[in-house]
Amino acid sequence: MTTDTIGKAAEAALVESIRVAVPEHGIRHDLRAASVVWRRELIRFKADRLRAVTSLIQPFLFLFILGTGLSSLAGGRLPPGVDFKTFIYPGVLAMSVLFTAIFSAGSIVWDREFGFLREILVAPVSRASIVVGKCLGGATIATLQGAVFLALAGFAHVPYDPLLLLALVGELLLLAFTLTAFGVMMAARITQFQAFMALTQMLVMPLFFLSGALYPLSGLPGWLTVLTRVDPLTYVVGPMREAVFSHLSIPAVEQHFLAPELTWAGWPVPTWLSLAMVAVMGLSMMGVAIAQFRRTE
Repeated sequence: MTTDTIGKAAEAALVESIRVAVPEHGIRHDLRAASVVWRRELIRFKADRLRAVTSLIQPFLFLFILGTGLSSLAGGRLPPGVDFKTFIYPGVLAMSVLFTAIFSAGSIVWDREFGFLREILVAPVSRASIVVGKCLGGATIATLQGAVFLALAGFAHVPYDPLLLLALVGELLLLAFTLTAFGVMMAARITQFQAFMALTQMLVMPLFFLSGALYPLSGLPGWLTVLTRVDPLTYVVGPMREAVFSHLSIPAVEQHFLAPELTWAGWPVPTWLSLAMVAVMGLSMMGVAIAQFRRTE
């Protein structure tokens, strides 16, 4: 047997002996991958304390500066004993989640620019688990931000009722998940961080102002009514405002004036249907994001 033959046989035996350990795909494996992405989002947010502080400045300004400044104008239309800050508090609470949830998805574009996203995508895990972990991580962070702002409820004359706080946290979590899924869906195809920031800045403020955060949704022009009905924030701000005023000691007529029912062509939309629509929107946008990530090379 020649030397070349012996060398080739040894090389073949070496190649045969080397095994690449690739984990088997399964639900447990995908759940573990999603939890890793979720924990990474929490670690990054914990390390960036400046982001946690600055994201609360704008809601703070809206509630205490704008709310106080407009109280003199709106005071004549509000029932006695109701502060304008109390009226806008649910909308500003939603704002505290809005910015954090959407901008948390921007890290996808950042990771793409620096190559980290490519390392995640070539990992032997389902890309759906990456998107799910990203959405849950952004939703958790945004809800924590909202919970911090929820601690200021007393300054807006909102009672610290345990049932009310629990309902508001649940609605904030649902809103945060939907908004994060929206941001992930946009970030899935955007390659530059500046483009993502410009697009979100163009969309964030219209989403906020069309939600009825600063004004009642009754008596609006037809074109504006249509726009408010396609805004997902509308279907969370309304139930949040209804929950807040139902825990205040004011007559039912005044509650209906301050928190009118959301209607479709005169048909009142139940609260459970409003929240279910937000959940369906979030799951649908997450599904689109998963499909886009699966097509990503």
